[in-house]
Amino acid sequence: MRIILKSEVANLGQPGDIVEVSPGYGRNFLIPRGLAINASEGGVRQAEHQLKLANGIKRKKLVVAQELAKKLENLAVSIRRETGDDEKLFGSVTNRDIVEALAAEGVELDRRLVNLEESIRSIGLFNVPVRLHAEVSANIRVYVIRA
Repeated sequence: MRIILKSEVANLGQPGDIVEVSPGYGRNFLIPRGLAINASEGGVRQAEHQLKLANGIKRKKLVVAQELAKKLENLAVSIRRETGDDEKLFGSVTNRDIVEALAAEGVELDRRLVNLEESIRSIGLFNVPVRLHAEVSANIRVYVIRA
């Protein structure tokens, strides 16, 4: 039985793929759950059209991510924190703090895109990676300074 996948199915394929499966698996599992449709002539044309649209959207998102990466590479943010005698911070600087500092500079990001391995707990300059797209990442310079 030939089917067109509507969403990702483990060990089978990605959305838009036309795959051959056993009739029982397709009829009793994939199609009723909305994971696939029958690969009729019209369905194949519809799947190809949807795939073209999805590829266009992916390309646009990639271009936007690349432009944002260029902007972020040239950007540095400063965060002020109280410190103790040994240059250690009272508290820490988290990805949420970095996103708030970026928002003050006019750059809106989701905090989950900031890949801070561990909270920043000292004063200094830190390069923080940001994952903007599956193929695009950038580094933000974060200055943590004494308040």
